[in-house]
Amino acid sequence: MSCISKNQIRRLILEKNLISDYISLEIQLQPNGFDCTLRKVGRLKAQAKLDFDNSEREIPEVEEIEFKNDWVFLEKGYYRAYLNEVVRIPKNMMALARPRSSLIRAGANILTAVWDAGYEGRSEVGLVVYNESGIWLKRNARIVQLVFFTLDSETEGYAGVYRGENI
Repeated sequence: MSCISKNQIRRLILEKNLISDYISLEIQLQPNGFDCTLRKVGRLKAQAKLDFDNSEREIPEVEEIEFKNDWVFLEKGYYRAYLNEVVRIPKNMMALARPRSSLIRAGANILTAVWDAGYEGRSEVGLVVYNESGIWLKRNARIVQLVFFTLDSETEGYAGVYRGENI
């Protein structure tokens, strides 16, 4: 498994539609990844249930927090952040995401899972605000960087319930 470079990411975006619905390819492309941007933010409205085989899984609904003049204020707590970009990961790749360092310095963090080979969708990530004073985020702020890896061989690809989410 190896990480792919900025030039490889650009080629995959332009030739294979790896990422679409981005705002600025030149600004969002980074030396080792691609910055994803904030589409909207929501607050969980209920409790959740997780089990072994997902037969009793209950993911809570989310109440969207409205932007005012393109800004949203988030108090200390947990939120679900929705990204603008649609990602289409080939079956010979995967991706991991990390929060942008400015977000961490502002007292917030991003929680993510693996972007599996074969995943396609407009992802959601966990956003935790630790800052006691809260944080202001502007619509389309760059909050997370995807880092892509090539696999040593093609896999069957992701077939879970989140395939095609938010498209």
